Amino acid sequence: MVLYRSSRRHFGTTVAGVAALLTLGVPAAESRSRSRPARQDGDTVADFVRRTWPEGAGGTVLAARGTEPVYCSGFGASDRAAGTPASCRTVYDVMSVTKQFTAAAVLKLEVLGRLRVSDPIGRHLGPVPDDKRAVTIEHLLTHTSGLVEGLGDDYDPLSREELVRGALASRLRSAPGAEFRYSNTGYSLLAAIVEKASGEGYEPFLARHLFAPAGMTRTGYVLPRWPRHLVAVEYDSRGRAKGRPFDHPWAADGPYWNLRGNGGMLSTAGDMLRWHRALLDERILPARARDRLFAPHVPEPGSESFYGYGWSVRDTPDGRLAWHDGGNDWSLALLGRSLRDGVLVFWVSNQARRDGKWNLEDRAEELTLGIIERVRAGDA
Repeated sequence: MVLYRSSRRHFGTTVAGVAALLTLGVPAAESRSRSRPARQDGDTVADFVRRTWPEGAGGTVLAARGTEPVYCSGFGASDRAAGTPASCRTVYDVMSVTKQFTAAAVLKLEVLGRLRVSDPIGRHLGPVPDDKRAVTIEHLLTHTSGLVEGLGDDYDPLSREELVRGALASRLRSAPGAEFRYSNTGYSLLAAIVEKASGEGYEPFLARHLFAPAGMTRTGYVLPRWPRHLVAVEYDSRGRAKGRPFDHPWAADGPYWNLRGNGGMLSTAGDMLRWHRALLDERILPARARDRLFAPHVPEPGSESFYGYGWSVRDTPDGRLAWHDGGNDWSLALLGRSLRDGVLVFWVSNQARRDGKWNLEDRAEELTLGIIERVRAGDA
């Protein structure tokens, strides 16, 4: 199974072995790749992360057990030119982790009676071509619509209407509901449906119905008023600065529609913890709706995992594990949650690789599993 999924601006490789080991209890000999990270006597989360995090990479790592944080630390710089260190307050692009917010917004609208996930998309987007009349909202949520992965670069100045028109005119890669094919375009269509069904903008709806109840004041596209120095600069594989996310072409209300709804959300480690806490109770969704986010709706090809609504899930000896990752040409992030015991891991870097030295993708498996194992064992 593949744990790392990039956006259209993507690395050429993926972490094929990470999710294969996310059984968190399967003997190492049964894994497809390298063994689980060995624990050392007295080895804490902090010890482990310090020796595993790539030297020179900027980023933040958070771990929690239930509602309580057990570890949070920044590494390297969020802005090298200014000498700003990364910290637990640093604001990052969390990339495709955004999809879980979009999925939760759709279920919130269902709870409010504004839509059903079984609705054909034409009910909310207007007339659709014959080949897409069978596409439902659930197909978009589970990447089974057959729609293309993307319509262009994340920063192409595409409006909502142009995104919808382009998606509906595109050639399907498979029949609706037939197979899992990851589609950023599908999640942008979900953002358009959120706007149509709610009568609000995508970000304002999330801010009012998800982020505010969760206490997340540092998550969004443009509504939070971040001090510029707290937002991480991204760096390419040669260490060249590529600017902050909003330094690239954006519309006045956030990224253009090749990115909106499927990626590009800015957030902090603290807000990721608040999101995790909100998913432990019913402050944003009632239990029945919330649990559907993590239901194994569709098998992911070549793996033992399933895609839920905006989450990948897998049943393990230690209970169900849910996660999603995000990446672009410069940054990498992963959010993972154990649904049985409430262990949370979130890590993000503003430089995912350094030519000839390291690639955070290669360490994602060890980093994620090592943190979860130590938090679960109480080695905080």
